[in-house]
Formats: sequence, structure tokens, C-alpha cells
Amino acid sequence: MGALPMKVARWYNNRDIRIEEVPTPSPGPKEMLVKVMACGICGSDVAEWYRLPRAPLVQGHEIGAQVAEVGESVTKFKPGDRVFITPKVPCMKCHYCVNEHYPQCSEVKERLPGGFAEYILVPEILIENGSWLLPENVTYDQSTFIEPLACVIRAQRLAGLKTGHTIMVLGCGMSGLLHIELAKFNDARVIATDINTKRLKFARKSGADATILVNHNIPERPGSETGRLADVVMLCTSAISAVELAWKCVDKGGAIVFFAVPGPTQTVTVPINDFWTKEIRILTSYYCGPPDIKEAINLIKTGAIRTDDLITHNLLLSETEKGFQLVVDGKESLKVIINPNR
Repeated sequence: MGALPMKVARWYNNRDIRIEEVPTPSPGPKEMLVKVMACGICGSDVAEWYRLPRAPLVQGHEIGAQVAEVGESVTKFKPGDRVFITPKVPCMKCHYCVNEHYPQCSEVKERLPGGFAEYILVPEILIENGSWLLPENVTYDQSTFIEPLACVIRAQRLAGLKTGHTIMVLGCGMSGLLHIELAKFNDARVIATDINTKRLKFARKSGADATILVNHNIPERPGSETGRLADVVMLCTSAISAVELAWKCVDKGGAIVFFAVPGPTQTVTVPINDFWTKEIRILTSYYCGPPDIKEAINLIKTGAIRTDDLITHNLLLSETEKGFQLVVDGKESLKVIINPNR
């Protein structure tokens, strides 16, 4: 199969994504070749400050695929199997892994090639520790939610969100909506904010108890029904204005989680003296670990987290640049999925 050409969408920047032909790789004895059936565009994919240092590159890490060919030593999967593959895996043995800081593991260097391609070659360690058979009732499109949902699961666990708590979600893009669904599944009260009325409608459909357009006076609203501010404020937008709102909306003893972050040239000022007396925790949450992946697959399999309604666009590989522009603009899209082999 390696002699045949395949197409990839090579990213130079958000306005320059080129469909190129490259040789289709052949798997070695401990590798497998998979046919990419669906790959979601993540908010981090369009963050140029984050991606440009490695450009040009083939992006895409929310992948549902079908096994096309396996090496002679691979026994875990066979051609035709439907799989989800994580973009990277932890070693599970180092100091960070033992302490459940899986994203900080630096022992494993291998990474999954970008999923905006017709085929990708999966290295041995990702076959063993980062590839999962898809349940029969989970579609390829639904599989593109596994990794982002796993990140949401980890962030809410780090924040200590519990039944009966109030969580305020700042930004109702795709990740914000997953935060809403998961928090409601765990019987928390959800307040959602956004600058986009269409996204607030999706937030209500996802179960938000209250939605607030951000040009309203937000700090007065979170505690209007409970007499308290939010136990957890989840920042799902990189806007500095949202960060400043987060400071005002968190309750004493609460937590603010940077699920998204401003660019490196922007300055965030923390009201540390005020937070010191109120015992406010400021957390970051980057990526996920194997336990979160397992939980995400189960939540999607059982229908506890619904994803189909969040899909707004299914595009061809040749339309990848259009998909990126839809995500950058954010007005008409939530989940944009590229289908390289449709």
C-alpha cells in the first residue's frame, strides 16, 4: 500500500491550508495503518500562537478510524476494526504518571501523525496504550468527541465539582457545551455565558439552568437564585474580558479553571490579595489521561453525554481550510468534522 499516494491537508496558517499528495506509509512489524474516517477541528488547532512554531504540519487529533493494515507482530487489532486513537500516551510509570499528571509525562516521545489525512501510521506504543475499539453503537463522528470530553472530565475533577455545586461556564463553544452536559449529568447547577445568542440557545438545549449574554451585568446573576456565587468558574474562552469576569464570579473557597488560555503576549492580572483571604484556587487543565478516555467512551456509549446535536458541519478533506475558517469565526459553527475518506 505504501507505493500509492494519499492526500493530506497541510497547515501553514489558518488561511493557508494546502491539499498535498504524499506516499501512503506501510506499517512495520509493530505498526498499523488506519484509514481516517472522521477528525474534528479543535479550538487548539486554530490557535496560531500555539501551532505556528511547528508549521507547516498536518493537524488533527480527534480521530475515528478504520484499521487498514497491521504489521505481522500486531495482535491487538485487525483490518476492518473501528478504532479511536489518542494523539499521545503517557508511560504510566514516571513521577508524573504515578501522581496522575499524565499530560506532563515526557518519557514517551512518539506522537500520532495528524488526522487531516486519508491514512495515518500508528506507532507501537500508541497501539498498545492509546488505541481503543469503538463500541458498536458509537459512530465515527461521535468518536471525535472522545478526546475533548475526556479533557472536560479531567478539568471538572481537578476543580472538585460536586453534586449540588454551581458551575459557571464562560464560553459556549463545543468544549463549553460538553462542560454543561457533564456538569448536569453529575447534578450540578450550570450558568452559561457567551457573546453569541445562538450558542446560548445550544447551552439551554444542553441543560444549562441559566444563560447570560455577556453584555449584561454578569457578577450580579450567578448568586441571584442561590445567594452565592459560583463554586467553579470554567474558562472556555481565551478572551481577557472573560478572565476578568471570572475573578468577579467565583465564590469563597471556589476554583477558577483555565480550560482555555489567552495568548502568550497577553497579560493576566490576578487579584491575589483578595483571593488569598477568600481561599480561591486558580487551576489549569491541559489534555487528559487514560482513565478520562475510558470514562468518556462509556459516557458516549451509554448516551449519558449526547454529541450528535453539537455537530454543525461535516466537510471533505478538500474543505479543511473552510472548516478552519468556520471555527475561527465561531458564529455559525460548533463541532466541525473533516471526513477524509467520504
